[in-house]
Amino acid sequence: MLKEFREFAIKGNMVDMAVGIIIGAAFGAVVQSLVDNLFMPIISAVTGAPDFSNLFMVLRNPKGETYANVKAARDAGAVVLAVGLFINTLITFLGVAFATFLLVKGINRLRRDEAAKPPATPPAPTAQEKLLMEIRDLLKRQPAR
Repeated sequence: MLKEFREFAIKGNMVDMAVGIIIGAAFGAVVQSLVDNLFMPIISAVTGAPDFSNLFMVLRNPKGETYANVKAARDAGAVVLAVGLFINTLITFLGVAFATFLLVKGINRLRRDEAAKPPATPPAPTAQEKLLMEIRDLLKRQPAR
């Protein structure tokens, strides 16, 4: 049973999948940083809103209070339409989609460059290979017995 488990755990597909998941998690962190630290400050500078997470509308407010953020409103039992959190999620998605597009585009370019290379010419036969080819040809010319 241990041998069978070891064979399962080290299969090529399993290892490839594990590497893909690890790289995917790291890629997700890079994209999140890209969105949070590059895209959002630029969007905030253009729109004047430093953070979209505080853009929300209270649909039902049983206590009649005003709330500083979505969490406080939800904790107080208010029904909240969190438009800003949706905008943040949408921007993150667009960032992931754009970064993935650039990654795939780069890989496709590398594949095209590799495919465009002329095939390598096979090396010239060695002296031993030439001798073997001559023997082969002589044997082909002999009549069958």
